[in-house]
Amino acid sequence: MSLRFAAAAAVVAIIAVPGAARAQVLMERNVSAKMALAIAEAAIAECGSRVSVAVVDRAGRVRVFVQGDGAAPHNIELARRKAYTARTFGRTSLEWAERTETQVPGQRQLTDVIPLQGGVPIKVGEETIGGIGLSGAPNGGPQEEACGKAGIAKVADQLK
Repeated sequence: MSLRFAAAAAVVAIIAVPGAARAQVLMERNVSAKMALAIAEAAIAECGSRVSVAVVDRAGRVRVFVQGDGAAPHNIELARRKAYTARTFGRTSLEWAERTETQVPGQRQLTDVIPLQGGVPIKVGEETIGGIGLSGAPNGGPQEEACGKAGIAKVADQLK
């Protein structure tokens, strides 16, 4: 029995060593905390202090969240889910909502996505590295999306 185990271990070692030698370090662009804060501040400046803003990184994790003064409690979750939706699908949450209404409605069953306007992807070229979501703007989704785009525009020079 121990001879079989030793033989199996040797085979695994022989296979694993060449694979490990070719392993690579991934170099990925991502949203830094400083960038996320700059985006959120610019979005709030554009939309007013009653909105909630969430900025997520490439993995969909919240980097910055700001609940505006006087924002409704549910705006926290809506902003986060809008940002997550935009990041996950690499398009605005409105574009995704319109697409999933008829083409791929099953995507709406995924956890944390939401078919509401107000989420915008953060991109470097065609690569989506994060997302911003807003909730609570006086004029609703169109204003939230515009404010998200204004926030991203604030760091456009870093997204090249």
